Amino acid sequence: VKRDLLGKVRVCKTRLANLRDDYEAAKSNVERSSLGLGDIESGRGGGSSASGKQRLLSNSEQLQSQSDTLANARSIMAETESVALEITEELGRHRETISSAHGRVRQVTGMTNRARRIVQSMSRREVQQKLILYGVAGTIMIVFLMLIYSMFK
Repeated sequence: VKRDLLGKVRVCKTRLANLRDDYEAAKSNVERSSLGLGDIESGRGGGSSASGKQRLLSNSEQLQSQSDTLANARSIMAETESVALEITEELGRHRETISSAHGRVRQVTGMTNRARRIVQSMSRREVQQKLILYGVAGTIMIVFLMLIYSMFK
């Protein structure tokens, strides 16, 4: 009984292996026909050999067109990268210029504040000197008036 069952198992395994091979072959044929290649070995292409050649040429042209598009995209990308690097360098130079100008603005602001304090000090001294001048002039006038009054008295 066991030998009979083992024999049946071997037969089933070989049938399974054959079916798997048939499946793989059919799958390969379907893939080839979807690409337009057909089954070249057996002569069962997707039509005549001229039609197969035409499909191959069409596919080749599409691949070439896509390759050209990729090459064009790569060149544009390289050009964009170089432009970006130039812009980055230029922005660096502008940053240095702005930093330098900012430093000069700070210097000028400091000088302006110092000049404002000096002008304010000068203005205060001017007011003080005018008050002293008016005080001295007033004192001289009072003394002069007192002298005139004492002479006529």
